[in-house]
Amino acid sequence: MAFIDSHAHLDDERFSDDCAEALGRARQAGVTHVLAIGNGTCARDFQKTLSLAQSNKFVRAALGVHPHEASRANQDLLGQLEQLVQSAHVVAWGEIGLDYHYDHSPRDHQQGVFRQQLEIARRLSLPVIIHCREAWEDCLRILEEEWASSGLGGILHCFSGDAGIARKALDWGFLISFAGNVTFPRSESLRQVARAIPLEKTLIETDSPYLAPQAFRGQRNEPAYVVEIAAILAKLHGVARQEVGEQTSRNFLRLFPTAQA
Repeated sequence: MAFIDSHAHLDDERFSDDCAEALGRARQAGVTHVLAIGNGTCARDFQKTLSLAQSNKFVRAALGVHPHEASRANQDLLGQLEQLVQSAHVVAWGEIGLDYHYDHSPRDHQQGVFRQQLEIARRLSLPVIIHCREAWEDCLRILEEEWASSGLGGILHCFSGDAGIARKALDWGFLISFAGNVTFPRSESLRQVARAIPLEKTLIETDSPYLAPQAFRGQRNEPAYVVEIAAILAKLHGVARQEVGEQTSRNFLRLFPTAQA
């Protein structure tokens, strides 16, 4: 079997005692790669994720300032981040974007830092990992202005939008990634979107330690559970779970060819 978890927060304190064991369980479940997401407000935060990728051959890293922390970003931090992402173990810039659900940072700050990071990622030719919650109008506008013409694409992670949003993002070279929320009983509309998106444009993720799939609700999520996302997509598309795993793995490695090294 082959599955790739395209989004996991392995630097979270909930993995501080057993990260190695969690990665071992993922390997046993057939997970061949994990994209570890590093967010934070200082170089030390990002280095934690980078070090994890440096010490595990099947882990790759993406680094960026999350919209929650946009108000704490400054030019020094972005400069340090620009140096760190040039490591061979980093394949993307992210997660970045907009979050109007919590508004932990003022919206104008979120938008400004989002634009700055897109500019740097474009200059470095790195795909981006996009977080968007209840901010689709502004997010799509900024992506159209700052990113669509780059040809670099990226991932709309933990997708929660509608089919129209997905189609626009696909036109810009993005892949659409589904997480544990697609398994929730009340997520029928999201499942309809997932059914409408070709598997050739789809990724699977856990967003560990958050959003454990329905079979593990109430527990800490971990990369091994990405097979649950593959299972629900297999049911939606009428194919075997293994086919979903193999196709989404090909999609991931096409976007991030250096992840195979």
